Amino acid sequence: MTSATIVAGAALSLLGTGAASAGTAPAPAANTSSTTASSAGTEAGNPSSTAAQAAGVCSDSYEIGTTSYIYRGTDQIASVKQFYSPSCKQNYGYVWVWKSFLDKNITFDLTVGVWSYDRDFLVGTRNVFGTHSQEFWGNAADTANDCSSGYGLIAITGERAGEARSSKRCA
Repeated sequence: MTSATIVAGAALSLLGTGAASAGTAPAPAANTSSTTASSAGTEAGNPSSTAAQAAGVCSDSYEIGTTSYIYRGTDQIASVKQFYSPSCKQNYGYVWVWKSFLDKNITFDLTVGVWSYDRDFLVGTRNVFGTHSQEFWGNAADTANDCSSGYGLIAITGERAGEARSSKRCA
């Protein structure tokens, strides 16, 4: 895949395909990787992972909207998603850091949450400092009735921070 293809895909991802309601997204099929009972984290997002459970993510959460990506220069280093739980009526931000970046053994700070366009504010924020971890979930965000996006930011000392928002979803 060329850099132009990746950048074009990221731009389209940020633009989204229009607004949709968090409650109207179809739930994922019962046997997808995002709903497995495994405690392992995945790029797709696993609300049953150890990290998700530690963050208090409701187990029926599933991705809503379109994934976006954080870049370090031209290198794609992480994916950013938004999840919704029908039973908890909460949204969660999710960041998965790519192994190719982690293999460089660079210490970074990370912020994950849900951007509320209605409040012009980051909700459900979780900050992690001086980390080398791969999977990050935000706290529960009471944004199911807002226009919102998953949000992620990676900051490396001495460099410009990379950030991204998943596609905008509206109630």
